[in-house]
Amino acid sequence: MAFCIPRGFRAAGVHCGLKRNPNKPDVALIVSDRPSTAAGVYTQNVVCAAPVRLDRQRTPSDSIRAVVVNSGNANACTGEQGDRDALQMAEWAAQACGADGSQVLVLSTGIIGELLPMDRIQRGIEAASSRLGSDEETFETAARGLLTTDSTHKIASDEVPLDAGPVRILGIAKGAAMIGPNMATMLAVILTDAVIDPQTAQQLLATATDDTFNCISVEGHVSTNDSVVLLANGASGTDVSAGREKDLFTTGLCHVCEDLARAIPSDGEGATHLITIEIHGCANRENARRIAKTVANSPLVKTAIAGADPNWGRIVSAAGYAGVQFDPMMVSLHVNGLLLYERGVPVPFDGAKVSQSIRDHRDTSIVLLFSEGSSSARFWTSDLTAEYVRLNADYHT
Repeated sequence: MAFCIPRGFRAAGVHCGLKRNPNKPDVALIVSDRPSTAAGVYTQNVVCAAPVRLDRQRTPSDSIRAVVVNSGNANACTGEQGDRDALQMAEWAAQACGADGSQVLVLSTGIIGELLPMDRIQRGIEAASSRLGSDEETFETAARGLLTTDSTHKIASDEVPLDAGPVRILGIAKGAAMIGPNMATMLAVILTDAVIDPQTAQQLLATATDDTFNCISVEGHVSTNDSVVLLANGASGTDVSAGREKDLFTTGLCHVCEDLARAIPSDGEGATHLITIEIHGCANRENARRIAKTVANSPLVKTAIAGADPNWGRIVSAAGYAGVQFDPMMVSLHVNGLLLYERGVPVPFDGAKVSQSIRDHRDTSIVLLFSEGSSSARFWTSDLTAEYVRLNADYHT
């Protein structure tokens, strides 16, 4: 997969021993050749990891030089030692790239409640610093360094043509379970060579996150480590903080975030379907989002799709308990473009045909139509299979 890399960034991923498989990177280092604007959006879980607490203090900023990431250990619920270890990771990464410790952001993911093996982390950061590169292979290896139970790495990019010159955006992410949006629900690092001030970067990242990463779910579990960070190093010389440039850059940023967001439930543990839920005709966007999220998190809806069962009753009833008032006699439902339910009553349909359309395609579309207004929302989720249960029953033991 070809992707464009923003100017002025280098990356690497290495194996340091946090994961059992020596072929799987578990430390990633991303470095900017100059101080970068940085923004961050983080989990709303009150039980949050040490790196989240550290990064919240450091963003937004205009002086970040690097992001260091480890997978295999979340450094969550680890007390004051966990906070010290996150700070130490930042110091080691700073030493490796000639920066100050305060100029580094830290991300961690993996098992909760275990202290980091800091000797391995140190060796990993040192090894990664010696392998930094600005080519596709090094960025792909860095992306793999974020993964836990993911089946594949997740990378998305865009080049935004502007009058003053193009800007590039690249994002890497991880996520396959513990995905329940209340901020971001995974880890993501987004890089751009655009010029942008910290306050604008924070606002744009929050908006993009709300429309993408906050619209995905696997099982509704909000992680302790969810983080999305944006680094803008200005290497392109093109300012996107205002006007038409800002609008075009925002569109590109949202495209990258959406591609990464969709890839997460598509790679949901044990998933056989990516489900797109569209809600139309609500009184406001909040109501539409609430209905979409409720349908997405319904185990009965998710297992129906896993079994290619066009069980419209599960979908309609899930909308009904979302806590949103609507006229039930004006609700219609389409699955994969086929009408199953119209204005409050089921319609005759070919059940075998609908089932076959679900079974034969990984992408499944659920569209619910209401009559309360003109607001819409879109949500992505995965189906729920026996393999998901097996993976999570065996995750720690």
